[in-house]
Amino acid sequence: MANDMKLVLSPDCDSGYAKMLCETYGLTAAAEAPESGELRLLLDGETLFLSDGELSVCGDLSAMYKRIKPGRLSDELVVKAAKRKSFGMSATAIDATAGLGEDAILLAAAGFSVRLYERDPVIAAILSNALKRAAGETELSETVSRMELVYGNSIEAMQSLSYVPDVILLDPMFPKRQKSALIKKKFQLLQQLESPCSDEEELLNAAFTAGAKRILIKRPLKGPYLAGRKPDYSLSGKAIRYDCFVRA
Repeated sequence: MANDMKLVLSPDCDSGYAKMLCETYGLTAAAEAPESGELRLLLDGETLFLSDGELSVCGDLSAMYKRIKPGRLSDELVVKAAKRKSFGMSATAIDATAGLGEDAILLAAAGFSVRLYERDPVIAAILSNALKRAAGETELSETVSRMELVYGNSIEAMQSLSYVPDVILLDPMFPKRQKSALIKKKFQLLQQLESPCSDEEELLNAAFTAGAKRILIKRPLKGPYLAGRKPDYSLSGKAIRYDCFVRA
């Protein structure tokens, strides 16, 4: 997908930054937008959008600001599941399927140093852009400084880490629903890039190999266990749950 993905540039965008995106993520710069319906990336000023000519989505970590405020952060399900107070001053977490980074920024706000892995080049480019913009926002800069994006395959990475993370978060893409109206607009586009997880067993085994003290798996509320493996316990919300494995 990345080799075919066009990066359309606005007149006011940073050409040096655009070149870096193309070189890092295998994109192809284009002077004009492709035909309607064809996926493309748009660098409009400082913001990178994925668009099909009708729908568009960008990484927007600033939308998470209200959720990471101290009075609300402790109510977040992933923060409850991670149990930050169980670890020392330098707690570490891995988000092995980072997507747009929304769960990762919650963990970073809770005090974890978070390494984010994203293997899809287009999603990684969008997330990289979101982190770049968030780093320039006063309300987010400290939190984002604890987030490190790695473009690559987390399964391979977790099998050869040089440290033992405290927490690993797995959020493989949910199976597609039959009724597209139930899917948020942004996921309609993202699902054209990444299919639902087909290597569940490998992903979970790699997380166990990494030796994390807690493994958290984000699932649809009534969805099956990842790889059919029953967790030690689950925390459930209105639409999702976190299945938790705990190692001594």
